[in-house]
Amino acid sequence: QGSVDCPNLEFEYGDADGHSAELAELYSYTEEPELSTNRRCFEEDFHTQVQGRRWLELDGAQQKAYVMRLLDGLEVVNRDKRLKVARAILYLAQGVFGDCDNEGDVLHWSRHNSFLLYRLGTFTAFLELLNMEIDNSQACSSALRKPAISLADSTELRVLLSVMYLMVENIRVEQEADPPEWKTCRETFRMELSFPVHTEEPFALLLFTMVTKFCSGHAPHFPMKKVLLLLWKVLLFTLGGFEALQAMKVRKREELGLPPLPEDSIQVMRSMRAASPPTYSIELMEQQQQKRGHRSRRPLVKQDSLDIYNERDPFKNDEAGVDEEENDDVDSGIEGELDLMERDAIIPVMPAQRPPIEKVSFPKGLPWAPKVRQKDIEHFLEASRNKFIGFTLGQDTETLIGLPRPIHESVKTLKQHKYVSISDVQIKNEEELEKCPMSLGEEEVQETPCEILYRAMLYNLPQYMIALLKILLAAAPTSKAKTDSINILADVLPEEMPITVLQSMKLGIDVNRHKEIIVKSISALLLLLLKHFKLNHIYQFEYVSQHLVFANCIPLILKFFNQNIMSYITAKNSISVLDYPHCTVYDLPELTAESLEAGDNNQFCWRNLFSCINLLRILNKLTKWKHSRTMMLVVFKSAPILKRALKVKQAMMQLYVLKLLKIQTKYLGRQWRKSNMKTMSAIYQKVRHRMNDDWAYGNDIDARPWDFQAEECTLRANIEAFNSRRYDKPQDSEFAPVDNCLQSVLGQRLELPKDFHYSYELWLEREVFSQPIRWEELLHYQ
Repeated sequence: QGSVDCPNLEFEYGDADGHSAELAELYSYTEEPELSTNRRCFEEDFHTQVQGRRWLELDGAQQKAYVMRLLDGLEVVNRDKRLKVARAILYLAQGVFGDCDNEGDVLHWSRHNSFLLYRLGTFTAFLELLNMEIDNSQACSSALRKPAISLADSTELRVLLSVMYLMVENIRVEQEADPPEWKTCRETFRMELSFPVHTEEPFALLLFTMVTKFCSGHAPHFPMKKVLLLLWKVLLFTLGGFEALQAMKVRKREELGLPPLPEDSIQVMRSMRAASPPTYSIELMEQQQQKRGHRSRRPLVKQDSLDIYNERDPFKNDEAGVDEEENDDVDSGIEGELDLMERDAIIPVMPAQRPPIEKVSFPKGLPWAPKVRQKDIEHFLEASRNKFIGFTLGQDTETLIGLPRPIHESVKTLKQHKYVSISDVQIKNEEELEKCPMSLGEEEVQETPCEILYRAMLYNLPQYMIALLKILLAAAPTSKAKTDSINILADVLPEEMPITVLQSMKLGIDVNRHKEIIVKSISALLLLLLKHFKLNHIYQFEYVSQHLVFANCIPLILKFFNQNIMSYITAKNSISVLDYPHCTVYDLPELTAESLEAGDNNQFCWRNLFSCINLLRILNKLTKWKHSRTMMLVVFKSAPILKRALKVKQAMMQLYVLKLLKIQTKYLGRQWRKSNMKTMSAIYQKVRHRMNDDWAYGNDIDARPWDFQAEECTLRANIEAFNSRRYDKPQDSEFAPVDNCLQSVLGQRLELPKDFHYSYELWLEREVFSQPIRWEELLHYQ
């Protein structure tokens, strides 16, 4: 009867995709011929050293000896010879696929060789070569002069980054069968990447510098996809993934003496089920008929409930009411335009009949335990005292004299669900340190990988955030090609452009896939940074957030979702037969236009759904408890854009969309809430309750307008005070004791420059003898 319903997506969110999928995304399809070049470089050298044997047949000592010989070859001055050796090492890291019979063997030998290469110091050697290539001004100037940059301009960089990525990814991923020495190796490598040993900065900072150099236009040949993938995996490896983060959070709450978390959010989200999305096609047809001025009499179709727990009554009259979406009073400009774009994608797939109705059992309770902040209890008591007594007691939440019994019960219930976050404790500590710097003394700061990274990033952090968002904008599918936008296709376009239709189709798929991988890596690394900084210190998180907001991250993410999100999530921009490691062990079948168009038969694209969830999570992090930023969501008319994202039947994605709708419902007006009751119902069932949060009615004090600019300015002042207190070195200069004794001041030894005695007489003439002494000024100071 016209209910357009996409199936439930069997998607499991995690730190990253499967191991082979993550390795496959490192290579563009245009790079495929280079796999055989790497093999040739290895075999030419290997057969001169080891006669009549294969790599797999050598014992550990022989493999070590050969790798050491290869590493010596990296020291030569000749660039071409150095590149050949680097390619031979890359072939080892790729799993010596020429000697393997299946994909499993390639992945096994890739891991084995990665650990071997690391133990022999390959990563450090490649880091030195990478630094040389970054500083190679000749390559930069030749790339700047070229009208079109291709794969050939970044050959050396791509080989170096590929080896480093394969080592990081293979060593990062833990497997049960790993021998004990590999586990030791993994920890050593993690420490090496986290804490600067040879250099004065962590490795991630070098990659951030590459990103900003690329965006500034000084190095347009940098292979950005590989840089971003490596940066994301280095952060994931050194800081830890989402489960490690949850464990760190639990540990930190214990250290601070806070009660344990009410639930494990990762487990709750995994057990949640998706809701039925609202339908659009019927309404669209009806809107078209209305516009033409002749509305036909037809039974109204009731929308499938977003409420998954309510049983649908099959005998209920379908003409009972008008569909909720038809009364949507939000500016129909964007929505109408988008729906028209989506019509072609939606209407043809309308099923002929409804699937049989299944009974859904009622849940035992809501998925999340409700939370209450200290501020909420204070507000509640302030309002109650004003009403019943006529005066308030400030922040006192204990005195309940003169208040009726129900208020006592309410306060008791609120206190039972009171939640004190780590951030609250950190803000309180920061206020005390600002008030009493002398009596509280120096703060003890733990040297965690996160702390070291923040300190290294601090002074260029705004540039890093702007650069990442610039690349994200260029890679977004909704972005139009502009002359001033940066070229992110330098490491995907071949030297010779395609001449046949088939080659053009293949390149088109490759370019789209390339952009999707860039969006995936940026969204994942931004989310990781925000989550880790928030746990490490709230003001570190706020500093990053504020710069993302100033760089227009909120409208950028909304622009990303302002597309047919279902077609983005089900996009088939991959050619599975060309993916590594499949293409290295099997003969390539003949590709045709039909086979390329058909794509794979996956229900959805993992990386695109992963990117969408990450971007929604970032948007939630930026706007949570920030009324000025919530108003940005309202001003940019995000409600219709977000509601369309509910079409994706994946519980985690729907949860973050509903959270974003919940924070702005009080600002959207009564008519919007009235005509979107099913969305409101879904919010009630899926999003955590905050007692006293008047999100559904808009009578709250927070809903009243105020000076939003002041909120951001106060936050900025707090962040600057934190950064200057903790990271500016001369932090206690104003509290240093002053020496008032003339004899001791004149008797102090001053470090003078070595050449000072040459210009001493000149200095005396200029600073002392030629300056008239104004005695009358001295008298004024008496």
